[in-house]
Amino acid sequence: MEALRFQVVGEAFKKKPLDVKTPSERPYEYFGKKVFNREKMYKYLPKQVYEKMIDVMDNGARLDRDIADAVASGMKQWAVENGVTHYTHWFQPLTEGTAEKHDSFIEHDGKGGMVEEFTGKLLVQQEPDASSFPSGGIRSTFEARGYSAWDPTSPVFIIDDTLCIPTVFISYSGEALDYKAPLKRALHAVNVAATEVCHYFDPAVKKVQSNLGWEQEYFLVDEGLYAARPDLLLTGRTLMGHDSAKNQQMDDHYFGAIPERVAAFMRDLEIQALELGVPCKTRHNEVAPNQFELAPIFEETNLAVDHNMMLMSLMKKVARKHGFRVLLHEKPFAGINGSGKHNNWSLSTDNGILLHAPGKTAEANLRFATFIVETLMGVYKHNGLLKASIMSATNAHRLGANEAPPAIVSSFLGKQVSELLDHIEKADKDFLSMAGKQGLKMDIPEIPELLIDNTDRNRTSPFAFTGNRFEFRAVGSEANCASAMIALNSAVAEALADFKKRVDARIPEFEKKLAGSDHSAKFHAIIDVLREDIKTCKPIRFDGNGYSDEWVIEAEKRGLDVEKSCPKIFERYLDKESIDMFESLGVMTKKELEARNEVKWETYTKKIQIEARVLGDLSMNHIIPVATTYQSQLLKNVDSVSTVFPIDKAEKLNARNLKIIEEIAERTSAIEKGVEELVNARKLANKIDDEHEKAIAYHDKVEPKLDEIRYQIDKLELIVDDSLWPLPKYRELLFIR
Repeated sequence: MEALRFQVVGEAFKKKPLDVKTPSERPYEYFGKKVFNREKMYKYLPKQVYEKMIDVMDNGARLDRDIADAVASGMKQWAVENGVTHYTHWFQPLTEGTAEKHDSFIEHDGKGGMVEEFTGKLLVQQEPDASSFPSGGIRSTFEARGYSAWDPTSPVFIIDDTLCIPTVFISYSGEALDYKAPLKRALHAVNVAATEVCHYFDPAVKKVQSNLGWEQEYFLVDEGLYAARPDLLLTGRTLMGHDSAKNQQMDDHYFGAIPERVAAFMRDLEIQALELGVPCKTRHNEVAPNQFELAPIFEETNLAVDHNMMLMSLMKKVARKHGFRVLLHEKPFAGINGSGKHNNWSLSTDNGILLHAPGKTAEANLRFATFIVETLMGVYKHNGLLKASIMSATNAHRLGANEAPPAIVSSFLGKQVSELLDHIEKADKDFLSMAGKQGLKMDIPEIPELLIDNTDRNRTSPFAFTGNRFEFRAVGSEANCASAMIALNSAVAEALADFKKRVDARIPEFEKKLAGSDHSAKFHAIIDVLREDIKTCKPIRFDGNGYSDEWVIEAEKRGLDVEKSCPKIFERYLDKESIDMFESLGVMTKKELEARNEVKWETYTKKIQIEARVLGDLSMNHIIPVATTYQSQLLKNVDSVSTVFPIDKAEKLNARNLKIIEEIAERTSAIEKGVEELVNARKLANKIDDEHEKAIAYHDKVEPKLDEIRYQIDKLELIVDDSLWPLPKYRELLFIR
């Protein structure tokens, strides 16, 4: 065993960067090379079909089946010219990953030969086996039928020899079995609600788009070392391992020079990602050793989610080519920072206005204040749901530590925006006046157009305002961004719809007071409702230290959700307020929500169950045998010393070894006892039929045993002979050469 460990460590140190062939073109020239984008559509589709497709993509027009054959024909021609032989419907089931079933273009030609065909029917709809994906009880094992349906707003792309068609995935009875379907419904809801509110300020607005810019953090480890760690291989994280003497305490890795092998991997990854239309922008070392980040230019949310799922898959593929393994687990190593995926979110209009950015006029700043406040209203009302949307068995290890946002949702606004909202709330009712027919004046200090450099960042805030957008920092690195975006866009859509309803109801009141001035009445009604909402959502605003114990107490007083148990946090999806919101917006039904929670609870249980089984195996079959082997060597040494030296001298010489022998005995005994208790706790939990209660049992009774056993193993690692220790240590895993 020790020979294997030192062999893989030695091989890792010898590795040299792989030569990466850089395209002769500049990045903008090969960007989207493998995407059936508008440029390709214009070239390969008839003009009338192209125009209909643009209407579908830009305006949400319904896709007519009569143009599907023409689109499929153009797609196939482009694909075949690029060496494609197969096609697949690419979708995002409730597994947190992606799924695909490849079919070739070939069909019988009726003459004993084969012909390549790809029809509109095959493009628009397929039938994957729905019984083999998580459904939370919507589909029984014997009920296999489910459908994938093309999402024409997300471009088709090529991976190797396969044409990948982004699709939604629904059951035979119509319920969503994926992330894309409810995400698109949520984006439609926020578009409708936000557009109607925008009409108060600009009747020409036709559409509001949700934007997303994710920041993907990840770890790299050498493939050989990864293969020598069964815990990494099977769970994505190290279930044992003592801190390295040096990790991130010197702050020398963050933004440091990128190691040569890693830089080669990054170049290769970026080239392939850019060819797939993923607009990679930023790369750098992160805080922890072996931790890095990639971030793109902001995109429309549905497309951004697809691109993130594509990138995570591509990262794993490219990493292996370079002798690495990518770790997307939120906390693969204890004692150093874990990985997140900050979701930078904003709303913008079809005429280019960022709705979360301040403007140059009083009217523009009132619009800015409206969208800030109603976003806060959505986050406040559904703060528990937003926490549930980013919670998982893996992300729970990261949240709440002094490296990531706490498991309490709050929003940091910064001094200037906070003062703006306070001024609106407390100002005299006459602080609003009209200037001419359309002008508006407010007794509010001028707000700079950009606040990015005028407000500090609060890294402890899960939902921080950063100048022209909000940064949802609590999303986990291996999560599908769609989960958080479904909850956030739905919550904001509900808040905006309620805001408009109340403003419309008050306009007639102000028309009477202001002698029929429609324009003035409208803005007075807006201010009146804003004042109410600023007061209502004030508990969600917090600019202080989210890591402090005092904040937990204060947050509970404010009525915010402070629950820490992952299975119990999932319950927020089934609160009456959550069900009412999702159903009223047409995003998800109660049945779909209940099914998704069954999946969440079952997934949580299985992840802890796998970790428990892996730790038990490593403890009994790797760690204890090695520790007792070393103990036996020490006992032989003690016997030899006692034979050679006088009793008094031997006692002094053997004192250290006897102490280690005793400690090994105590710790191995504690590990054996811990593993026995762990197995018994699992057996009891497994007898529970209800998935919710079973998940709670795994959280309360099984998971704590993992840390107890790990503590003993990590102490053994410090005293057992290094040449005997069976697993690569942190000092070997965490420093790429």
